[in-house]
Amino acid sequence: MIERDRGTIINLGSTAGTYPYPGGHVYGASKAFVKQFSLNLRADLIGTGVRVTDIVPGMVGGTEFSTVRFAGDQARVESVYVGVQPLTPEDIAETAAWIIGLPPYMNVNLIELMPTCQAPGPLAIRRRG
Repeated sequence: MIERDRGTIINLGSTAGTYPYPGGHVYGASKAFVKQFSLNLRADLIGTGVRVTDIVPGMVGGTEFSTVRFAGDQARVESVYVGVQPLTPEDIAETAAWIIGLPPYMNVNLIELMPTCQAPGPLAIRRRG
C-alpha cells in the first residue's frame, strides 16, 4: 500500500472500547487497544496515501458475538435481542463500503455506530445500606 501510495485499512472496534459494561473488561480493553492502534497507525502512515479507519459499532445482531459470550446458551443469546432492532452485519459492511468509496484525500479516523435502541448509559452507582 505504501509503495502504491494508496489503500484503506479498516479495523473493527466496539463501543465497549469506550463505554464500559459489566463483565466486559477484557473485551473492552482489547477494543480500546484497537482504537489506539488505529490512531497510531494513521500517524505512522501520514503522507503515504494509506487511510486508516476504526469502525466502532454498538449492538450488532446476527453474529456469533453473543453465542461466544454466553458459551452457546441459546436462550441467553436470544434474550439479548428481544424487543430491539440491533445493527446488522450488513450495516457494518455498508459503512465500510462507504468509507472505501470516499475520495482518496479523505480519511475517517473513527466512526461510531449504535442502533437507535441503544445509548451510552449513566455511570453505575452502588449505594450501601
